[in-house]
Amino acid sequence: MTNQDTTRTYRIAALPGDGIGHEVLPAATRVLDALGTKHGLDFRWEHQEWGCEYYRRTGSMMPEDALSILAPTDAILLGAVGAPGVPDHVSLWGMLIPIRREFDQYVNLRPARLLPRVPSPLVPERVAGLDLVVVRENVEGEYSRIGGRLYGGTEHEIAVQESVFTRRGVSRVMDYAFDLAARRRGSLASATKSNGIVYTMPFWDEVFADRAAAHPDVTTSQYHIDALAALFALDPTRFDVVVASNLFGDILTDLAAAVAGSIGVAPSANINPERRFPSMFEPVHGSAPDIAGEGIANPVGQLWSSVLMLTHLEETEASEDLMSAIEQVLDDGVMTPDIGGTASTEDVTTAVIERLGAR
Repeated sequence: MTNQDTTRTYRIAALPGDGIGHEVLPAATRVLDALGTKHGLDFRWEHQEWGCEYYRRTGSMMPEDALSILAPTDAILLGAVGAPGVPDHVSLWGMLIPIRREFDQYVNLRPARLLPRVPSPLVPERVAGLDLVVVRENVEGEYSRIGGRLYGGTEHEIAVQESVFTRRGVSRVMDYAFDLAARRRGSLASATKSNGIVYTMPFWDEVFADRAAAHPDVTTSQYHIDALAALFALDPTRFDVVVASNLFGDILTDLAAAVAGSIGVAPSANINPERRFPSMFEPVHGSAPDIAGEGIANPVGQLWSSVLMLTHLEETEASEDLMSAIEQVLDDGVMTPDIGGTASTEDVTTAVIERLGAR
């Protein structure tokens, strides 16, 4: 970030990726430019057309020097990645995982709360007041790249995938979750499965107990992942902050988004808390190739991810202003078809910009 008089300037890498990413990311940059005019923010967009189309042309999801291109930016705003004909493990490990890991974005932050008029599949009394955050460990755990396959195509074929849990990695994500819980309602739940996974999960529990002793102001609880998943559906409002390993957090966050009404509005942040590297902000709805190009993609997930980006950049007033505008537009009934409305991507985008200008 640089300062020019009273204007604060941010270099933001804009990566639309694939599918509806080419619709929702431009919507977000338009909204952020309007917000910037109001709050004295100058976003310098650095657009990169990486993703599955780039892979089809070059054989790589992004160029070899992609990380050095991204490193000097203040943040990364990503649309969506994935396309028919490109295996998911190619798109994921060719773009998202290298960015997350090389930039040590070890916190995946996923808030879930009810937005105005977005219908939850649960009965209203079960989700009234829903407002939780899942803190997912984002760079190790079950998603290590250690393992392999032997004797392919025979009855003796073997597939081995190793999980990697380090004391440093587990401690730092838990400390982040404890600090977040202390700033919210003071409650932190841990996802475990130590009754069935006999090495890594008891280790996770031991580190959780150790970090809890260092944060006596936070009330703690822990749940086996199967019971926790059930409680996300049966009693989700009991939770404030939940900390989970890479795999468990991945599953819980999609479940939380569904309980809150739609994965189409869900945001996420991949954060390097020490700010040694840029953090990355992305909606979680995927590239949705079935509706790409139809002009009905829901931009709310991308806009809410932009709210998380502004919060990370410590632009609190602008962050709150944008979130308020999103909620008011939804409350006005300007909603895309995926959440029961008839509005287009353009309709929602324009309405948010107009709301920002009205205050």
